[in-house]
Amino acid sequence: MKTIRHFLQLKDFSAEEIGYVFERTKIIKDRFKRYERYHPLADRTLLMIFEKASTRTRLSFEAGMQQLGGAAIYLNTRDSQLGRGEPVSDAAQVMSRMCDIVMIRTFEQSMVENFAANSRVPIINGLTNEYHPCQILADIYTFVEQRGSIQGRTVAWIGDSNNVCNTWLQAAEVLDFNVHVSTPPEYRVEPERAGLYGTDCFEEFEDPMQACAGADLVTTDVWTSMGFEAENAARLEAFADWCVDVDMMRVAAPDALFMHCLPAHRGEEVTAEVIDGPQSVVWDEAENRLHVQKALLEYLLLGRV
Repeated sequence: MKTIRHFLQLKDFSAEEIGYVFERTKIIKDRFKRYERYHPLADRTLLMIFEKASTRTRLSFEAGMQQLGGAAIYLNTRDSQLGRGEPVSDAAQVMSRMCDIVMIRTFEQSMVENFAANSRVPIINGLTNEYHPCQILADIYTFVEQRGSIQGRTVAWIGDSNNVCNTWLQAAEVLDFNVHVSTPPEYRVEPERAGLYGTDCFEEFEDPMQACAGADLVTTDVWTSMGFEAENAARLEAFADWCVDVDMMRVAAPDALFMHCLPAHRGEEVTAEVIDGPQSVVWDEAENRLHVQKALLEYLLLGRV
């Protein structure tokens, strides 16, 4: 019986597997740009389960599955028995008999792990409070596309040590690069929550300017992630000195890139001059969610082609 592969956090894939997904991403993206039809997932169905609202995740997965010749079904937990207390294990047993692959965007990582443990088909983590592996696949692919290999490079993470930050740290461990993290003291990285054990792939800085010094990539995210809205006022005050601005980009490497997973709040976590400036690749980064996820769907469903 074929082993079912899931993608629940970035370290579920080896560096070699990520490299393969990137190779396929380039090929699939090139075909897309040439308007060349490619339907390897004809008659396959992707179920998309959303507990957290989304724009880019839904659009990129739904459009991507259709572009690969398959079908995508949107299911919000509010409109299903999952939202009325049905055990996740029961829902997984039923849903995985009716589709070929499932993407879940939810709050707790334990939910996607429970679903995967009871599923007959591959499960993709579209985002949880702990991790955002699809986003970081797209971010790293964008860096590779623009600047070549990320191995040995330095990424500066400025702001909240959230799910995106956690996944950057996992990626650094798998792909052998460094992350400089600068957060307010009360929002520091929690290595166990990030899924790191004794790693030396990251260094913490009190001063965000020091974290950005010499960095090949500077990246950030909103200060208040979904589900933490009650903390918004306190976070706005705590993060006031962690807005990525032109001074931070100036001390980074001369050809440093800026990324943000979007949506962005100009004037909070990043200035308009940076996100709309020449070093920003946020629109390429957003588009690459589509192409990387198509390669991911292909790999999880068909293996190597």
